[in-house]
Amino acid sequence: MDDWEHRHALAQRAAHAMWSRDHAARHLGIAISSIAPGEAALTMTVTTTMLNGHDICHGGYIFTLADTAFAYACNSAGETTVAMQAEVHFLKPGRLGDILTATAKHRAGEGRSGVYDVMVERDGDVLAVFRGLSRRIGGSFLGEGA
Repeated sequence: MDDWEHRHALAQRAAHAMWSRDHAARHLGIAISSIAPGEAALTMTVTTTMLNGHDICHGGYIFTLADTAFAYACNSAGETTVAMQAEVHFLKPGRLGDILTATAKHRAGEGRSGVYDVMVERDGDVLAVFRGLSRRIGGSFLGEGA
């Protein structure tokens, strides 16, 4: 197995391990579309309970979807990594029934810190842009032999 195959397999194991404990994502109907080293794509369908008083998707749900994609991307090496800071810029609203896709990608890193960008889209139309700063806190959440 070459290095890329090893890192890809590790990213799959990490996503599976996280998903088994990710009650929040499962409760919101978030699904994993793809995982790769430093990358993740997740989807979520906007439901009635996610609508705010303007009958559009509450920004907190869009942030949560983006933050979850960020988490899967920055933990793809199996080392426990948390958010240090995150911001979101909302460009367009989500509506009832929309299937939103959040695609996270590693952009830069130094030492224990990383920078990830997440695009939240509906059918290729960008609804929000999220930037997350991560911090590896040490240890693997995969257990022995990670």
